Formats: sequence, C-alpha cells, structure tokens
Amino acid sequence: MTDTQTASGAAGAATGETIEHWIDGRLVAGYSERTGPVYDPALGVVQRRVRFATSEDVDTAVHAAARAFPAWREASIAKRQQIMFRFRELLASRTDELAAILTSEHGKVTGDALGEIARGLEVVELACAMPGYTKGEYSENASTGVDVYTVRQPLGVVGIISPFNFPAMVPLWFFPLAIATGNTVVLKPSEKDPSAAIWLARLLQEAGLPDGVLNVVHGDRIAVDALLVHPTVRAISFVGSTPIAQHIYSTATSHGKRVQALGGAKNHMLVLPDADLDLAADAAVNAGFGSAGERCMAISAVVAVDSIADELVGKISERMSRLTTGDGTRGCDMGPLITREHRDKVAGYVDVAGDDGASVVVDGRDPEVNGEPDGFWMGPTLIDRVPTSSSVYRDEIFGPVLSVVRVEGYQDGVDLINASRYGNGTAIFTNDGGAARRFQREVTVGMVGINVPIPVPVAYHSFGGWKDSLFGNAKAYGPRGFDFYTQEKAVTSRWLDPSHGGLNLGFPQHE
Repeated sequence: MTDTQTASGAAGAATGETIEHWIDGRLVAGYSERTGPVYDPALGVVQRRVRFATSEDVDTAVHAAARAFPAWREASIAKRQQIMFRFRELLASRTDELAAILTSEHGKVTGDALGEIARGLEVVELACAMPGYTKGEYSENASTGVDVYTVRQPLGVVGIISPFNFPAMVPLWFFPLAIATGNTVVLKPSEKDPSAAIWLARLLQEAGLPDGVLNVVHGDRIAVDALLVHPTVRAISFVGSTPIAQHIYSTATSHGKRVQALGGAKNHMLVLPDADLDLAADAAVNAGFGSAGERCMAISAVVAVDSIADELVGKISERMSRLTTGDGTRGCDMGPLITREHRDKVAGYVDVAGDDGASVVVDGRDPEVNGEPDGFWMGPTLIDRVPTSSSVYRDEIFGPVLSVVRVEGYQDGVDLINASRYGNGTAIFTNDGGAARRFQREVTVGMVGINVPIPVPVAYHSFGGWKDSLFGNAKAYGPRGFDFYTQEKAVTSRWLDPSHGGLNLGFPQHE
C-alpha cells in the first residue's frame, strides 16, 4: 500500500487523474488497481477516475478509526465543540468552492449546490450544540443516600454510506453528529461524485480534527459490504434506494450493528379545489424539477382533484416553458442527470407513459440546452392522467418527470397516498385549515408539508419516513441523530458519609 501526500484536481483529492482514499489524515492509494469513472455530466466526458477500495482498504480505514477512538473519546466536550465551531466557520466561508465541486461532478446548478450546502451547514451548527443534547439526567436521593443518573457515551467506529444526489449534504447529516459525540468515522461516498467527501475531510483537518477521526474510502459494493460486516464497526448510516436500504439494514443488523437506513420515495402533493393554484403550480415545478428531480424529497406525483386538474396542469405547463436546461455554471434552472445510463432510464418512462394510456403534456427527451451537446440532458417532463397501475406512477423515477394523477376528492387522494409502499414525504395544498389538520393526522407518511412542497425538517427536528422509506426506526439528525450515535448508561450511586463514621446511613437493600 502506498501513501500520497500531495494532491491536485478540483477537490484536492486527486493524484494525477485518480481520486484516492483519505485514511488517517492523508491520501492513500490502497491495494486496488480497480477504478471507476467520474464524469462531468454537463460535458458527457470522464474528467478523472476514482480508486475502488478492497476489503483490505476498508479494514485499514476502520483500524485507523479504531486507533483514533480512545483519544477522541477522552477529548473534552469543550474541545470537540471548538473543532465543530471552527469547521462551521471554514465551511461557511468557502461554500462557493464546494458548490463548484458539486456542479462539476453531479451537474446540479449552482443555486441547488449552494442550497444543498446550506442544509448541511444547519446540521454542523446542530453539532455545535451537542452538549445540550447529550447531557444525562440526575435523580438525587432516589432512595435514602442513593442517587441515580444517566450518561451518554459514544459507540466507537461508525460507518456512513452516502448517495450521489447530495454528495455534501447527506454526509453532513451524519458525520458532524457522530464526531461531536465522540465517535470516529469511515465514510463511503458515492463513487459517481466522490470529491466533495475528500474536500470536507481536508476542511475538518484544517479545523483541528485529529487524524483518523474521519476517514474516506471510495468504491462499490465490495467497500459497502466490507463496512457492513466489519466486527469493529458499531453502526451504519445510509441514504439511498429502497432495495439497497433493505440490504444495508438486514446485513448490518444481522452483524450486530445499529442501522439508520433511509430508503426511496414516491412523494405525492395533494391539491384541493380551494388551494391557491398559482402557489401550487410554482411548488410543483420547484419540487419536481429542482436538482433535476434527483432527490428523495422531490414531488413526483401531483394528486389533483378533478374540478381543478385542467387548470392546474395548464399553470404547471406554462411555468415549465420558462425553465432553462443546461450547464450548471451558466445560470440555468436545471442541469444534466448524473450519468448517460440514468438519463436513458428516466427517458424510457416517457415511452411507458404513452403505452399505458397517459398523456405526455411536456416531453423533455429532446431539450434545447445551454450546454455541450454530449451532456446527459433530460428536460422537465409533465405527464397527465397517469394510471396508478403504470410503472410511471409506481416506480421512483429519480429524474425530472412529474406525473399528474386525478382523483374525485380529498378522501380519494388520501387513500391513494396511503396505499403507496413509500412514506417519505407528502404535501397538501389547501386554504382549509380543517382539511389540512385532518390530512396531517390521517396520512401515513413520515414528513408532511402544508402548503410546503418539500417538508424537509430543520436540523433540530429529525428526518425520516415511514413504510419502505425507512428501515428500522432510526431517523437522521435532530434529537434522534444524537440518540443514534450515543449509548445510554444508567448509574446508581451511594457514598458513605465520613461524618457518620462511614456507617450505612440506613438505606434498606430492598428499596
């Protein structure tokens, strides 16, 4: 295995044209000769390659984290908090630099990239508040001369497996809380856009984080499975598709680990006849096509009551005509998709829609783009009257395809949403407070928006869905994030009082 001390490339992560692992505070080439392509999706070309880890590379990273754990666990709360504050300030001052990396490797427009960083920064700020979330409880004189109290302690080495669609935000959902609470981390980012993870690791080192506390390994399923079964790894945090989340959860729990496994989604937006249709149309466009629809909280199904469906579809279509698709650095509204294969898969659903009897209102398969012709382009697409039996409705398409399903009224809409296998996010648009209150109580979805299309909670609440959108019950960030990365210990204490000659002060053993 060789170490690499110098770096080049957009993220400071590459040696020549290969992005290496970050282990024990330095770039490491590791044991493998296997690499994968990292595209510039706006150009359709490979801009560099990323090293794929072997199980031995993962073991090296885990052992580096294990070596760092004892000292990091013993670091005072004040020291850990100070490092988080410094990291927060560095990240806030260099968002443009990170946004450029996201646009280069993911393709999202600069505004979406900056928005992603801002939501991740919220969790860093939450991590700075760690002392208030992890302090225990104390009961004095629970029995005569006996006090009972609880303390929260770190787990040890934890693994994080993050998706391609938010290469900065999702790691920031997890590792700041894990580190602030005294754990050490091995992060496996998506191999499609891995440079943001290395950039963040370097920034934490600059903030004063000791070597080995945060490590980054790249790769595919070999690296993932090595983390899931490694005996030293105590917990796994994951965001991705439902089939992979199922695999993560079942494999890791069978090896005795705590697991956060956040899966896929098919998010609905119910629009009632009394809604402000201009507001609803704006929301549908922003929530359906932001980040090219490549987000688990995207609205992909507008559930419109029949009496206003035609008007709503018209308003959505009119707004879509003003959207521009192109290179994320050129001020466009929407960038390319992550790979050519994914673009082709998403585009294939338009053919399926026609075959299934739906109406393609806006076809984005051959868009005019402000960019190079070989980019992985797919324009905003609107499909009306989608049958619920169609895969266009049932599948998580994960692209800029917005479906409209028509229902007779409120109850039909709620029944439709509740019948979905997914339960990540949903929204209702209405001016009826009673309907909104009823909806939030009756809908079987983990995150609900009322006249808000993307109800991602702020950092001090927790993120997570229901049904096939979350496996287990461990949600991300917020109070549940601190719970996940710590284990509670209860202490029952009695001290003999020297002023009474060290005698038992009368505490009956049976109390």
